[in-house]
Amino acid sequence: MEPAAEALLERYRRDRRKLLEFLLSSGLIKELRTPSGSTNSLSGVDLDSLSADYVLQCLQSGGVIDVAEASKKYTEESAYPVMIDSRRGSSFYLVADPDLVGSPPTRTPPPKSFRQTPDVSRASRRSSASHTDATTSGNECSSTFKIAEPDAPVSPSRVLDIPQLGLPSLRTGTVWECAFLHKLLVHNLRIFEGLSDDDLREAAYELLLASMFLSGIETHPVDDRKREKSSKFLSGLKNKRDKMQTQSQSFSRHATVMDIARTQMQASHNTSSFPFTANILEELLCTSKDPTIKSHIAKIKDTEEWDIVMSPSERVAVLASLRQVALRLSSSAVQFGVQGETFYWTAGYHLNIRIYQKLLLGLFDVLEEGQLIEEVDELLPFIKSTWSTLGITQRIHNALYCWTLFQQFVSTGNALLLENVVVELQKVISAEGENELELQYINSLACSRRHNGSKMKLNLVLDVVFSISICCDSKLKDYHLNFSQQPSSFRFMVNLLSMVGVPTCKDSGELKLIKLSASNDYAARKLKSYVKGSTEAACRRVASKIYVESKSEKRHPLALLADGLKSIAEKESKVFSPVLSQWCPEALMISVSSLHQLFGEQLKPFLVGVSSISENIRSVLAAANQLDYYLTQLYKSASKANTSIRFSIQDLEHYQIAEVSKPFIIDWVISQHDHILEWTGRAFDLEDWEPLSLQKRQAASIVEVFRIIEEAVDQFFGFNLPLDITHLQALLSIIFHSLDSYLQKLLSQLVPKNHLYPPIPPLTRYTESVMPVIKKKLSECTLVDDNLGCNLNGLTTPKLCVRLNTLQYIQKQTGVLEDGIRKSWAAVSPSKSHDEEEPLEENGSNEALDALFSTTLKIICDTATDGIKKFCEFSGARVIFWDLRERFLFGLYHGDVGSSRLESFLPQIDNVRLSTAVDPPLCLSCFFGTSNAILSLLLAELVLFFRFLMRYAD
Repeated sequence: MEPAAEALLERYRRDRRKLLEFLLSSGLIKELRTPSGSTNSLSGVDLDSLSADYVLQCLQSGGVIDVAEASKKYTEESAYPVMIDSRRGSSFYLVADPDLVGSPPTRTPPPKSFRQTPDVSRASRRSSASHTDATTSGNECSSTFKIAEPDAPVSPSRVLDIPQLGLPSLRTGTVWECAFLHKLLVHNLRIFEGLSDDDLREAAYELLLASMFLSGIETHPVDDRKREKSSKFLSGLKNKRDKMQTQSQSFSRHATVMDIARTQMQASHNTSSFPFTANILEELLCTSKDPTIKSHIAKIKDTEEWDIVMSPSERVAVLASLRQVALRLSSSAVQFGVQGETFYWTAGYHLNIRIYQKLLLGLFDVLEEGQLIEEVDELLPFIKSTWSTLGITQRIHNALYCWTLFQQFVSTGNALLLENVVVELQKVISAEGENELELQYINSLACSRRHNGSKMKLNLVLDVVFSISICCDSKLKDYHLNFSQQPSSFRFMVNLLSMVGVPTCKDSGELKLIKLSASNDYAARKLKSYVKGSTEAACRRVASKIYVESKSEKRHPLALLADGLKSIAEKESKVFSPVLSQWCPEALMISVSSLHQLFGEQLKPFLVGVSSISENIRSVLAAANQLDYYLTQLYKSASKANTSIRFSIQDLEHYQIAEVSKPFIIDWVISQHDHILEWTGRAFDLEDWEPLSLQKRQAASIVEVFRIIEEAVDQFFGFNLPLDITHLQALLSIIFHSLDSYLQKLLSQLVPKNHLYPPIPPLTRYTESVMPVIKKKLSECTLVDDNLGCNLNGLTTPKLCVRLNTLQYIQKQTGVLEDGIRKSWAAVSPSKSHDEEEPLEENGSNEALDALFSTTLKIICDTATDGIKKFCEFSGARVIFWDLRERFLFGLYHGDVGSSRLESFLPQIDNVRLSTAVDPPLCLSCFFGTSNAILSLLLAELVLFFRFLMRYAD
């Protein structure tokens, strides 16, 4: 341990010991218990091993202290960081420096039972055993994830390390650290022997004040300045009091702006110390060969010698000697002849640039580093007053301001700052070569840069440009990570890289920036490496999370992986590729190919190991099929947009999902056949043929049947698996058998209408074949048998109407069902082939599809139509020959002949027809339709007329 660290630790122990001695001897202790008994003496007590917190608690609770318990508490507390309680919360010191350690990882931690070499098959079997009855072969998923091992390091989402400008190091900037392991000082203590960042901020603020004072810069606000110019003509009319008031307001605004600058730069009100001044002098005067400078500066830094040993006259002599050296250097000849140039522009540029950077950082809100302060336009002129002292030109200012904005963007992610970076960088590039003297001066401000093991010298402006290029290059290597939350910044970042160029190193070791161009091979390869590298990195992050997510979401890891890769492809196609395509037209195709290949490597061994399909395995097949189709469509659209590249099936090796899923779909359809037929029969048997409501007049059973069918259709297409015409044929087959069985049951309830006609009565006249002695008998109507009558009683007019509406509902819903199946089939049909080189015949496919529907659903519609016709005819006959039999048929031939004529019953028939047309609650038309109802009645009347005409005439 360093001497200073030992001294500080000893001081802490001494102070702690004095505190305990004071507490124990304060008279507040009633009893001091030791292992040997109670005592009042502290001679045998090791104060360094007692817990001060425990002693304080004992004093508050009664004054009885157990030395053994105090030692135990001290041992326990020393194993943990000390908590400092306050109203803002509890805090503690860290063993390590947070700035050096970095931010904590954001990736999901692995589960406790995680293994070193994860096996997809084991993960699959564990997942299946926990939430599904998956049955797969022993080598179901025997491959391991090659995308990323779960215990492999995944780059955390953290702020990108910003490279510093390659300025020469400060000669007074040595730093050393000493680590205190004591419980209170467990953090690293960083001790600076030279200029720290705080010192540079203090120096920048003091220089700002001095420059403003010496340059006499106008400190009025812009509005006040305009007001003064416009009122010069009337200045003679103003009295002395008005002038004094204006001057006071200007001074007040000046003080306000400078106070804002001090706050933003976090400068103190205290004057600089002599060691601080000595460090500044050492940085500026170190180029002098005078041997007395180092000794004079060393005396100033040694506060004990400066304040105690040296006399006032000796101190004055030291300062006078340094002043003479400074004046001699100031009068040295300048090198480049730039206006206002001094010796210190080049001799101390390593310090000047650092100080100016601190001034520019003062333009950002100290509480919100991503925002410029509102007074930036007022503060910038004050900062520019330091140019003559620090050797800053307009181009150097633009470059440093651009670099400062870029640093703040990288730290905060504010996209508006990146827009300003592009504007400032354009100023730097446009000013290149305008002033030859300024260019020579800038070239003298040398900076060293190391990149990929190569080192070279750059001037300050080129170093800024190169630093921005390196940061852009680093961020674009994983743009899916760095721009996922702020995709709008991606376009500005690529535009910025196109302005500065891509960093490269030639064979000779020379660093160079190559402008982005589709015609430049290196730039094209670099952009392709961005796309491929970022895509693979995004895949690794997805793969690193799927194990934990699989356990929590109860899904197979491969299904989660497919969903994650699809999300990557969506972000690539919508956000990143449209920007990159300007310089790399095949960017989307590269990303899609990488995603497709990476998932295919995991899926292939999985498909080989599948022997039967469970719900868990089916989810993998569906997710893989969706991913394959989506990636293929993206690839095809990108290839069409880029006419120079032709789409080929060899580019994407499609997943062999259809071969695995086809038997499964057929087996599922077969299993649904008996299930749907059973529920169809059950629904029909429970039907009471009552209408659902006045608005829904069909039977409840047919609604249930179509619901079951639609659920089966939705599940069929919801598998999201490859389908062919065989699968569709099987589906339509179960639909046909289900509806056909319902129709046959419904039509079987219909009684032939001939049973409603009355029997032929005896003849009302004699013929030659009849014996003349037989006496004429009265005409009587013969009723149908009891069973038929029971059936007829069940076929009441309202129930007949429900059946008719049910048949019409079947017609309508069958058409709706066909339209839905056609649309779903169009979305997944094999005609949407992945291969454009071998397209299917569209006309032939449509003809086969039409033929399939003609032999299934069209037959159902025809059967329903025929049933409607039969029920309508039966309904009319029933109304005439059954419902009106009391009024009409049973009264025939009773009384005289005139009373049995047909004309006497026509008013009753007309009333029935009128009721059918205008009385919805009692008529047929309220359920099925007026025209069909009246037509059936007219037909029955016609039959009745002919029976009277041919059979019953007297």
